[in-house]
Parts: sequence; structure tokens; C-alpha cells
Amino acid sequence: VTRGSRTTAGGPRPGPIVFTSRDNVLGLVNDASQGQWGGVVLLGRAPITDCTVAPNATPGTVDCERQTEGAVDPAYYGGATPTDNSGTMRYVQIRYSGYVLSGDSELQSLTPGGVGTGTVLEYIHSHNSSDDGIEFFGGTGSMKRVVITGADDDSLDTDTGHKGTFQYVIAVQKPTGNADSIIELDSTNALENQTPRTHLKVANFTFVHRNPASGNGAALRFRGGADATLVNGVLTTQMPCLRLDGTNILTANPAIDKVGPPVFRSVAMQCGPTRFVGGGGVTAQQVADTFNVAGNGNDDSFTATLASVFVNGANEAAFAAIDPKTVDDRFDTTDYIGAVRDANDTWYA
Repeated sequence: VTRGSRTTAGGPRPGPIVFTSRDNVLGLVNDASQGQWGGVVLLGRAPITDCTVAPNATPGTVDCERQTEGAVDPAYYGGATPTDNSGTMRYVQIRYSGYVLSGDSELQSLTPGGVGTGTVLEYIHSHNSSDDGIEFFGGTGSMKRVVITGADDDSLDTDTGHKGTFQYVIAVQKPTGNADSIIELDSTNALENQTPRTHLKVANFTFVHRNPASGNGAALRFRGGADATLVNGVLTTQMPCLRLDGTNILTANPAIDKVGPPVFRSVAMQCGPTRFVGGGGVTAQQVADTFNVAGNGNDDSFTATLASVFVNGANEAAFAAIDPKTVDDRFDTTDYIGAVRDANDTWYA
């Protein structure tokens, strides 16, 4: 969906719109199926960084554009309109997608590039992408009520100056294959100090990381000098829970839109024997100290009691939450951690 166009994919809850492969229609898929077609690419005119069409352009301006990965003809995104509207996707499933075109050029299940706040993305399920489940390239777009299952790389990836929010997020990784981190935040390159700076904000999430051989070495990997704020969440993994790369991720510098170290509040994590990993000059102790800030109500030795994989149990229900709206007014007010409050909360259905 190119800039200036809008999609209207608004399925009713009992019968979602399904983007899928021919093999799925013919009944030829199984739990290992993936990469059978490209994916949904949604482009807009909201600000981005890492300009590629005119590399000397000023990031966040109308002259800063990027070419969509894998496109032969021009398919640009980016601009200077934070409120840009690329349409609506509501009650949508995207199945068996993702395609490696060449090298690091890949299509995800859902790829919003430069999408603005006027875009509505909610009640979306990504299943068995051969790359990331969802990857945002810049923009200000947000999502609510998201399910990501079976991604063969990362479940959620944000990069190039993304400034949106995510609330009510279920992500369940595959136990084998190339399934990597639940979140991969930004990337390390020579353009890390460009603005707008990526700031990942997630509230009410349940992350089930099941691949003990994850290549990123942790369920959550943050790097590229990006900012992050995660609140009211549950994470389970057999690996280290959190990895921070690069000392600039721990710094604050308003001049380059850098807020400070990643912030966690009311986050419960059940980790492997090693809970925290550092890289690029960051020590494991610094990572632990970043998570375990006094008064933020986090727990890195939590025992999860999730039912049916992602529904809160007794321990989750007893965990103290904060009001996400105090973090960002785009969030709903909630008084529980996790994406699914209890057995009566069936938004994911």
C-alpha cells in the first residue's frame, strides 16, 4: 500500500480478513509452513531516519525517504507528516508469509514503513512468518491487541526512528528453527544519533519465548542507542531475558532525542539460569541494574502460572501493575500485567 493510498481491511470479529497463501487455501499447510508469499507492506509519510533515497537529506523531513526492501520499482516511505493515514487494518490475520529476497532484504508478515498516527492497526494476528512477525520502519503508528505466533526470526522489530506504542501484545515463539528474540529493538550502525530516535513503548504484554537456541542470545535484545519503555508485562524464557548492546543505550542526551536507559515498570520475568547479558561495552551487571531499578516493581525471578499458554494465572493476577496512561496517554488505563487479564478476557478470539 503506497504513500497516498489507504487500505480498508476491517473484518468483523467472527470472520477476520485473512491474508494467506494459495497452499493454505488448498489445505496443504502444517505447523512448519512459512514463507509461501511476501506479506503486507503498508507505507506512509510520517518521519523516519536512515534516509536512503537521498542519503544527505535531513532525517524526519520530506526529503528523507527509504526504499521498501525487495521492491524493484520505487516504493518509498517517509516524510514529515506524523498524523499521516495509511488506512485501517482491524480483525486481520496474516498467515505463512515472509520471504527472503536476497541477503538482509526480507519481507515480514506485516511491514509498516513511515506509517502515521492516523492509521488504525488493531486486532491483528501474524502467524508463521519466515522472518519477523511485525517490523516497523520509522513513523508514529501504533497497534493494539496484537498476536504474533511462529515467527522464524523476531516477533516484533522496530527501527529507523519509530515513535509508536503497542498495547495488549501476545507473542509466542516457535521452540525450534530460526526463531530468535521476541523483540529486537533497532540496529547498530553509523546513523544511531539521527533523530527522531526510535522509542519502543509496550504495555500489557505476554511474551512466551520457547527457542533455547535463539541467535540473539536473549528473549529481548535492545541496541542502536534506542529508547524503550515496557510496562505491565510477563516474559517467560529458558534463555537470558534481556540483552543490551552499546553503551549509548544507557545514556541520556536531549540534544539527540535520547531519553535515557530502557525503563521497565511492573514487568515479571521468568528467565534461564543467566538472566541478563551485555554487549558492546555494557556489562551484565549494568543490564541487571537497568531492569531492577528500586521502586519500579519488577521481578526477574518470577514464577509464571500462565494458563493456555498466555492467559494470566494466580501469580500474574497478584502482581502489582501501574497505569500505562502515566507513561503515554495513547495507552489505555489498566490495573493488571500481561496481555490477557483472565479467562473471561477473550479479545484474542
